[in-house]
Amino acid sequence: MPQTSLPPSHEGVTKQVKLWLETIVVGLNLCPFAKRELVKDRIRFFVSAATNEEILLSELEAELERLDRDTSIETTLIIHPQVLTDFFEYQQFLIWADQVLKRMGLRGVFQIASFHPDYQFLNSVEHAPGNYTNRSPYPMLHLLREDSLANAIANFPDTDKIPERNIARLESLEPEELRALFFTAGQHSEVPSDN
Repeated sequence: MPQTSLPPSHEGVTKQVKLWLETIVVGLNLCPFAKRELVKDRIRFFVSAATNEEILLSELEAELERLDRDTSIETTLIIHPQVLTDFFEYQQFLIWADQVLKRMGLRGVFQIASFHPDYQFLNSVEHAPGNYTNRSPYPMLHLLREDSLANAIANFPDTDKIPERNIARLESLEPEELRALFFTAGQHSEVPSDN
């Protein structure tokens, strides 16, 4: 009898993403603002059951509405394991996601940051260490409050240098270290080798 692949459990997905946040994002200090919100439990982890882009857009709208009315949530991670697993399709979807912000009159109130298991910056090689700053166990849409982001940036020195510091940090790791970190955090996409 052929085996069918079941979608991962919501609990398992959330646990894996939290481990990635603790190990990679906070552990390597890729985002100096993440630890505070993680410790204060002000991050909403929403695991989507969407199997197509239309459903995911509806969920995005609902999550933006929730974030807009509930100030106890600082930021939301919409994790969508079953849709937009292809990075090119994911990139195209970001255009539609921005249109949702515009249509809802929330552009400038919230912004959407992008994370994907196969994230690749423009003009970078596929397995360049710098791509791992935005690689996550599952495709995700990160909903951020613009005001909070502006306040954090105002109170943190040299925020414009964070991306280059992150790339330098990842490039400073031996391939084995990088591989071990991302494997531990549930990120199984290929990590560059010595060869």
